[in-house]
Amino acid sequence: MRLRAILIWVALAAIVLVPIVAAAQSPLLQWRQPVYIAAGFAGILALILLVVQPLLAGGYLPGLSAMRGRALHRWTGTVLVLVVIVHVAGLWVTSPPDVIDALLFRSPTPFSVWGVLAMWAVFLSALLALFRRRLRLRPRAWRLAHTAFALVIVAGTVIHALLIEGTMETTSKIALCALAALAFLKVVADLRLLPLRLKRTQEKA
Repeated sequence: MRLRAILIWVALAAIVLVPIVAAAQSPLLQWRQPVYIAAGFAGILALILLVVQPLLAGGYLPGLSAMRGRALHRWTGTVLVLVVIVHVAGLWVTSPPDVIDALLFRSPTPFSVWGVLAMWAVFLSALLALFRRRLRLRPRAWRLAHTAFALVIVAGTVIHALLIEGTMETTSKIALCALAALAFLKVVADLRLLPLRLKRTQEKA
């Protein structure tokens, strides 16, 4: 079991580092402004977080209890919001007209539409989590709403990334997109088991 846990964490480290290292070696970074590069890597980090988020929510990472995993899921969700803001803000600084066209859904590039949809879903999901208690949502309603937003986020981001010919190395990008989709589908398939897992963890504590 310990070897399995080590292998899982090594695989997760590779998922985080390989796309970043591969992108850092892209020839397309030459002559680019630092702000543009930062915006691009913020986008890569957002895609990486979409792999990590379901793993934390589902309790799939060894050594982390369900309670701890969910706490980290909320924290990484906050980081996701921040990197999306950095991504969009960086693109705004380098090319305001393109960002305005994207936000108004009049951009000629199809990937912009999917990126904007994913962005708004990230923000709405964060707001839903922030005001969950005030809204007094029942657990089932909360899970359905959160899952619906997550579906838009993952699908929109994956399509957005795959349509872009940019900094990310192609193979690592495709692999990362596939992992994000599979991780999301896995946690959705196990969603009915999450309350039971949490209850058992609380009883053991």
